[in-house]
Amino acid sequence: MEPKFFPLLKIDGMPLLAAKGHFATQHSHINYFIDVTTQKYSLQGCETVARRLSDKLRGRFMVDSILCMDGTSTIGTCLAKELTTGGSRSLVMGDNMYIVKGELDSKGELLFRDNAKFMLEGKSVLILTCSLTTGTTALRGKRSVEYYGGRVVGVASIYAAIDELAGLPVISIFDTNAIPDYVSYSPEDCPMCKKGEPIDAVVNTYGFSKV
Repeated sequence: MEPKFFPLLKIDGMPLLAAKGHFATQHSHINYFIDVTTQKYSLQGCETVARRLSDKLRGRFMVDSILCMDGTSTIGTCLAKELTTGGSRSLVMGDNMYIVKGELDSKGELLFRDNAKFMLEGKSVLILTCSLTTGTTALRGKRSVEYYGGRVVGVASIYAAIDELAGLPVISIFDTNAIPDYVSYSPEDCPMCKKGEPIDAVVNTYGFSKV
């Protein structure tokens, strides 16, 4: 059965869609799937998200590089532009900000080639994701940044179910106040599974596949 989406909230007039049900991610089971397709893959959506995030980030810490996870490279590019324009400048030094995207190795860890290491080494790095539930993806990014000699200063996301991750501040446009009954369970402790409720869809950063 295909999830039934409804407009959750609007980001500057652009609806953020959500569906309630039983969804399985790689790391957890959740009762809401938040669809950020428009916000992630349209220019207007990316610019809007970047503008809203930059308002929340400005003045909190300095950023040299943005590590884009979950397919957020376009949002990251727009955010870098917002943070380096005019009075919004948030650079540590120089006149550039790096938009970084790694690749996964056979163990699922984030790898950077030799020619890209300089964008992390000695840099203050902001991790950017679409949504933050358990924080597993962002923690993978944090491990990688630190391995390559960088320092993570915070995590930014469109939606976040947590406001801190491993001592790092989480900055988001929406949080659990937007969905008060949002819950996340480990697969083995999921009460929906224990009740025999079927999974509606398998979801990940690319979207959903109905079951």
